[in-house]
Parts: sequence; structure tokens; C-alpha cells
Amino acid sequence: MADDAQAHAPRAAHRCHPSRIAQLGTPQALPGLELLWSGSVPDHAEEAAGRLHLLDASESARLAALRRAQDRDAYLVAHVTLRRLLAERLGQAPEAVSLLREPCSHCGGPHGRPYVPGRGVHFSLSHTRGMVLIALASRPVGVDVETLVDASAVDELTFQLHPDEAAELAVVPYEARPRAFTRCWTRKEAVLKASGVGLNVEPALTYVGAGAQPASQQAWLLADVTTEPGYAAAVAVRRPDRDPGDHRPFRSLS
Repeated sequence: MADDAQAHAPRAAHRCHPSRIAQLGTPQALPGLELLWSGSVPDHAEEAAGRLHLLDASESARLAALRRAQDRDAYLVAHVTLRRLLAERLGQAPEAVSLLREPCSHCGGPHGRPYVPGRGVHFSLSHTRGMVLIALASRPVGVDVETLVDASAVDELTFQLHPDEAAELAVVPYEARPRAFTRCWTRKEAVLKASGVGLNVEPALTYVGAGAQPASQQAWLLADVTTEPGYAAAVAVRRPDRDPGDHRPFRSLS
């Protein structure tokens, strides 16, 4: 899948040309969520390619390791745009933004949630074939955007869902299952990324719901994000009244 509350869903993710980056709107529907940005990779790839100098050594190495042109374009658009958004938020040059990773909250390894040291801003980014989604927030946040899975693949992938999600998906009309599955998956990845564990834990352990609305979470505000046709997306922000270490799923496996 892609990189890296029953609350009212945020407004549709904003698309803009990077030259208008300062005019991006600020969604208010989820407390703590400051900004959502989404963009088509083809629309922004050329400009991002002209800003390779904004990436740090680690990002440049990761970019060079990607073999497919479409993967390189998506990675470049995501990371160049993230640096520009963070730079605007922090009042510094994009190439001066320092990006580090917290220890994984699951295993302690150096692959936890990315962060800007010493700064009061949290962020998350996701990219898939042709689309990028980025969020900035005042509290831990996670986003995910995915292309809709093929109908033929839904049955093969359902084992990765919580049993209750699988049961919910089973009663969805066949033609609607690709969207329902992908929507559920983006909710799941958004929560897991926000918590800092990502897919280092079994996705089936976290219940987010496969229905029309996300299931309420103990520690997270979770909402679907409107995006381009052919994609599904979600965003999760830590509830203001939850302890930073509270990452429990809403419903455990029975």
C-alpha cells in the first residue's frame, strides 16, 4: 500500500499549484488538524524536479533507490511539497527543515513517526500512483491515500482486516466492495501512522470500520477525506484529551 470520530469529515483535500502554496486553506473540522494538501503527481512533477536541492541526503538516497519513474515522481512531489509546507509553517527555508524519526512505539527501532525536532508541528504524508496527500497538525497526525483495489483482489486481501470489518464488508454489494475495502484500509493506515507504529503491527488488530462512516476511536479523531475519483483517503489526529502513549484500537480481536 501507500508511503508514508465519527467527527465531521474535513473539507475536501485542497489542490493547488505550488506557486500558490501560501493560499492553501485550513480545515477546521478535526481539532488539531491545521492543513490538508493533495495534488496530482503529473501536475507537480516537473516543478518538483527543479527543486531536488531541497531534499536532504537521506531523502536523496531514497529517491535514487527507486527504480520506476512513477515512483520517483510521486516521492519527489511528496517530499518537496512537504518541505515547502513545513518551511512556510515554521518560517524558514525548505532545505533548512530538519526531519528525523521517533523510535518505533512498537519495537523501539529508528523507523517511527517522522518529526521536526524542537518544533510544535506534526505532519504526515502519503503517496500512491498519481496522488499525494499531506497533513500538518498541532498533534500527532496520520494520512493515507490509496488507489482503489481491483474487485478481484478484495477477497484475497480481506484477511488483513479486523474480523468485524470483514463481516461488514461481506454485506456490501459486490460492485461497491473495492471502494469499501480501500476506504477501510486508508482509515487503518492513517491511525497506525499517527500512532507511530505503521504496519509494524498486524493491521487486523486495529478496528476502524468498513461502513460508510469510520468507527469511533478511543485515542484518535478519524475521518475520510474526499479526493479524486479512483482513490480513497483518510486522516487521523490524536484526541486532545488522550495520553500520548494511548494507541489502543477501538475493538480488540475476539
